[in-house]
Amino acid sequence: MSVREVNFDGLVGPTHNYSGLAHGNVASMSHEGLVANPREAALQGLEKMKSLMDAGYAQGVLPPQQRPDLGALRDLGFAGSDAQVLARAADEAPQVLRAVCSASSMWTANAATVTPSVDAPDGRAHFTPANLQSSFHRYLEPATTGRVLASIFADEARFAHHPVLPATPAFSDEGAANHTRLAGDHGEPGVHLYVYGRQAFGGDGIAPRRYPARQTLEASQAVARQHGLSDAQTVFAQQHPEAIDAGVFHNDVIAVGNGPVLLYHEYAFRDEQGTLDTLRERMASPLIPVRVPVEAVSLDDAVASYLFNSQLLSNPDGTMTLVVPGECQEREAVWRCLQDHLLAGHNPISEVVVKDVKQSMRNGGGPACLRLRVALSEAERAALSGRVLLDDALHGELVAWVERHYRDRLAPADLADPALASETLAALDELTGILRLGSVYPFQR
Repeated sequence: MSVREVNFDGLVGPTHNYSGLAHGNVASMSHEGLVANPREAALQGLEKMKSLMDAGYAQGVLPPQQRPDLGALRDLGFAGSDAQVLARAADEAPQVLRAVCSASSMWTANAATVTPSVDAPDGRAHFTPANLQSSFHRYLEPATTGRVLASIFADEARFAHHPVLPATPAFSDEGAANHTRLAGDHGEPGVHLYVYGRQAFGGDGIAPRRYPARQTLEASQAVARQHGLSDAQTVFAQQHPEAIDAGVFHNDVIAVGNGPVLLYHEYAFRDEQGTLDTLRERMASPLIPVRVPVEAVSLDDAVASYLFNSQLLSNPDGTMTLVVPGECQEREAVWRCLQDHLLAGHNPISEVVVKDVKQSMRNGGGPACLRLRVALSEAERAALSGRVLLDDALHGELVAWVERHYRDRLAPADLADPALASETLAALDELTGILRLGSVYPFQR
């Protein structure tokens, strides 16, 4: 069985802006109020997808969400025409307006948690959309995310879809950004590392003090149960509170795994040794830990550069490629670590590729945030619905679509423009036709 990992990247939406909505995300907060360039953001994302496709990696595409979410504004009591709803929200609750316009679904690492069929007891790939209840602007996403995933992975004989966890603090779920699957090969049975920031029930009370811990142990355990994973297939590790307080809001900002390799910062896990020992016990293949000590890269440099929010990809010859954001070149300690510690070390990482995703980075999302990893067999890839696996023709159509519909300048004050809402609906309606997804948006139903 030929199993390949497909990276499903989120298309950046037409309302991409810098509203500083994500508390605990240093980049998002520090760029609040700046003028964004949605067209450039979408084209940067498409260029990354195309370059990885050209290099031989399997690449998929997920559509953005419907924004502004006028339905959410009406649910909150804003009435009248679309223009009146937007104007009243801008006047009375500008932060709410910013939230319902967020293009945060571009970071599809938060879209869901995925278990490949090789690990599931029923032989199907399993999906659970994340509830993202820790922030209002992301809490609006799961319903559409679920419809999109169900549209693409529609074959019930091969794919299983689970309900979103209860949207309460006890089951706060941030998706694959806090989940890593480790195995000798994508087609071999794997061990699932779930990283949480806090326990809702019990625990010793040790938690971050500056920023909130978004993922709960209880949410991670519930997703593992939904997918039928056994104790021998799972490891639950607490994220280091000091890392969260430094701006590591998700585990994928401080660690990245692929195959048997776990690239992580010294402050990734509260119990570093215990986490590694348990992984070694449960993995069928030897774990290859690649540890970056704080003396080499400080937490501040790790957060500013998003070194660990990089894509670690398998090559046919057994080596791996690390796709890093351009900001890694701007931090001397980080770039030196990449050259002297990673590339020169005894590990499979043989190449570092730099990608410009500045528009995303300014909102706190690097290359790894932009993708949802799904390991699929050849038969499962053939069973996908829609037109979501990237090729030259689809890439060309998506670039032309962006250039037709996206603005090259968007400030937070522009979000009340009713023309922006109309432009976005027209763009998304056309996009679902290009991707052959059917009626996945509220305005189409």
